[in-house]
Amino acid sequence: MLIAGHKLTAVLLFDSLLRLSKNRVGLASLPLQTSGVIGSVSFEIRRLTPPEFSLLAPQLVEIYIEAMHYNPAILHSRISSWRNDVTRPGFSAQIVTHDNGLVGVAYGFLGSPDSWWDAELRRGLRLQGGPTEEQWDIVRNYFELAEIHVLPQYQGHGLGRKLLEGLLWNAPARYALLSTPEVPNEDNGAFRLYRAAGFFDVLRDHLYPADARPFAILGASLPL
Repeated sequence: MLIAGHKLTAVLLFDSLLRLSKNRVGLASLPLQTSGVIGSVSFEIRRLTPPEFSLLAPQLVEIYIEAMHYNPAILHSRISSWRNDVTRPGFSAQIVTHDNGLVGVAYGFLGSPDSWWDAELRRGLRLQGGPTEEQWDIVRNYFELAEIHVLPQYQGHGLGRKLLEGLLWNAPARYALLSTPEVPNEDNGAFRLYRAAGFFDVLRDHLYPADARPFAILGASLPL
């Protein structure tokens, strides 16, 4: 559920985004499938500047919390963390909008040894006997797809695929890396999306300190 004040801010920003054609990306103009309609309602993907991303961070984090089934108590800490990420080299972000509302988000940046996630990646690889020479090649040159989420009621319509490919089509790295919760037999939409896009296993059953669920870390060669 959106916080009322934040929702008003988002609506005002969307009005301004409609006038920022240089930051507006229609679904049909992306190098992806062109179907982006549920019933008679169309969706649009918009690329955000860092200031726009920071302004919309409260709504974006709410999408993340709902899609990942996290405790809403983490909202404010995650807003701060996401806003800090806009300063990272190679930062890029996209959103999916529908009827002046946000329904999806994806963002990422170049991987770096000074990031928390990179340290987790290296720790996990060491625990499993790595990094191997091939893994070192990935670790030294990757784009971290930090988050990609679509609200549950809008999943299953290709929006995640559009966000994924739209964000990565010009990423300045040789590989893309992301993590996703493990599920039996990889039987969910996230795994099907990533496998269809060419993602391979980098690390399986990794345990992050703040999440009891095991995660898979997946990678893909760029361009997809």
